Amino acid sequence: MEEKKSTKFEKTQEAVVNRLHGDRVIWIIYFLLCLISIALIYSASSSLAYMKGSTNFGILMKQLRFVVIGFVALYVCYKVPPKWYRRLSFLLYGISVLLLVITLVAGSSMNDAQRWLSIGGIQFQPAEIAKIAIVLYLARALEVMQIETYKQFLIKIIAPIGVVCVLVLVGSVSAAMYMALICFVVLIISGVNYSYIFKTAGIAIVGVVLLVLLHLAFHIFPRMDTAVERFNRFFQSEQTVNTITLSKAEQQRLADETLQADMAQIAVKEGKLIGKGPGKSTQCYVLPHPYSDYIYSIIIEEYGLLGGMFVLFLYIWLFYRCVSIVRGCRTTFSAITVGGLGGVIVIQAMLHILVNVGIFPVTGHTLPLVSLGGTSFVIISGAFGIILSVSRKREEAENIIQEKEQQEKEEKKALREEKKAAQREAEKEEGPTDEEARNILENLEIQE
Repeated sequence: MEEKKSTKFEKTQEAVVNRLHGDRVIWIIYFLLCLISIALIYSASSSLAYMKGSTNFGILMKQLRFVVIGFVALYVCYKVPPKWYRRLSFLLYGISVLLLVITLVAGSSMNDAQRWLSIGGIQFQPAEIAKIAIVLYLARALEVMQIETYKQFLIKIIAPIGVVCVLVLVGSVSAAMYMALICFVVLIISGVNYSYIFKTAGIAIVGVVLLVLLHLAFHIFPRMDTAVERFNRFFQSEQTVNTITLSKAEQQRLADETLQADMAQIAVKEGKLIGKGPGKSTQCYVLPHPYSDYIYSIIIEEYGLLGGMFVLFLYIWLFYRCVSIVRGCRTTFSAITVGGLGGVIVIQAMLHILVNVGIFPVTGHTLPLVSLGGTSFVIISGAFGIILSVSRKREEAENIIQEKEQQEKEEKKALREEKKAAQREAEKEEGPTDEEARNILENLEIQE
C-alpha cells in the first residue's frame, strides 16, 4: 500500500515538474528565494508587528499571501508567449508613464514624497511597473526602429528614458538613478554605438546639474535633499567630525542620522561565520525596517556569513543563467528582454546587499523576493515569469530543431537501408557473378 502511495506521489511530482518548462535553474532560484523570505519575515517583523498591533504570525500570513499572488503573477507571465510582450511593449510603456503622472497629481504621500497610487483599493508603486515597462520598450525599440544618426537615438531611445527617470525622480532619487543604471546596462548589452553612449553620458551630466539647480530654485524634488544628506554622511570621514566639541543635541542628531547604517553594521558583525540561529536576531528590534530595507543584515546576523554568501550566490547564479539564455536567443527583443529584466533583479539585489554591508550609501532598495512583499514582490515575480517565458520558447524551438534533425537522420538511415535492399534484389535477379559461379563448380566437383 505504501509503495502505491509513493508511486502515486512520484507520478504527481513528475507531472508538476513536466508542466514547468523553461530554465529549471531559474525555477529553483525563485522558489528558494521565496522560502528564504518566509523564514526571514517571521523572525524580522517583530518591530513591525508591534507598531501594527499584530503578531509575527500575522505578518507571516500577509507575506504568504504576497507569495501566492506573486506566484500567480509569475505563472501568468510565464504562459504568455514572448510575441505578446513584443506587441504590447509600447502600450505598457505608455501606461506606466500615465500612472507616474497620475501619482504626481493624486498619489499618496509618504516620507515627503508621492510614490504610491491607489486604484480599486489596491495600493502600489507605479515606479515598480516602470522598471519592467522601460526594459520592454527598449527591447522593442532597438529591434524595430531605424537608428542611423545620434539625433534619432536621442529622440527614440534617450527621450523616453529621460521622461521615466524624471517622473520617478520626484518620488525617489535612488530609484531614478537605479532606473538610469538599468537603461545603461540594456544599451550596453544591445550593442548600441559606444560613441552614442559617451555623448549621452555628457548630456546626462548637464541634465543632472540643471535638475539640481531647478531644485535649489523651486524645491521641486522633495527627496533630493535626503539623498544629498545620505551621500554626505556616507562619504564624510569620521575624523572630520569631532563629536566631543558637539553639544548633546548635535551628537544625538548625528547618531539619529547614522542609526540605520550603524545598526546594520552591528547585525553584520554579530553574525560571524554561522550566525546566531534562526529567530535569534536582536538587531531586528532596533534596526529601522529590518523586514525590508535591511533584511540582508538580519540574514547575516541569524545565518552568518555562510547564509549571506548563499543568498548572494543565488543572485549571481540567476545572472549566469540569464546570460546563458541571452546567448541562445534568436531575436533582439528576446535577448534584450532577458538581459534587461535579469539586470533589474540582480542590480537591485546588489545595491541592497552593498548598502547592508556598508559599502554603499543608503538607497532604500529592498532585496528582491526576500523583503516583505507588496508591489515589488509581485512585479519582480512577473519579471521572473517573462524571463521563463522567453526561455520556454527557446527550449521549444530547440526541441523542434532537435526533432527535425533526428527525423532527417532517420530518413537518411531508412534511405540507405532501402538502397542496400534494392542492391541485393538487383544482384539476385542478375544471377551469380563469375566468382560465385566458380565457387559453385568447385563445390560440385568436391561433392562428386
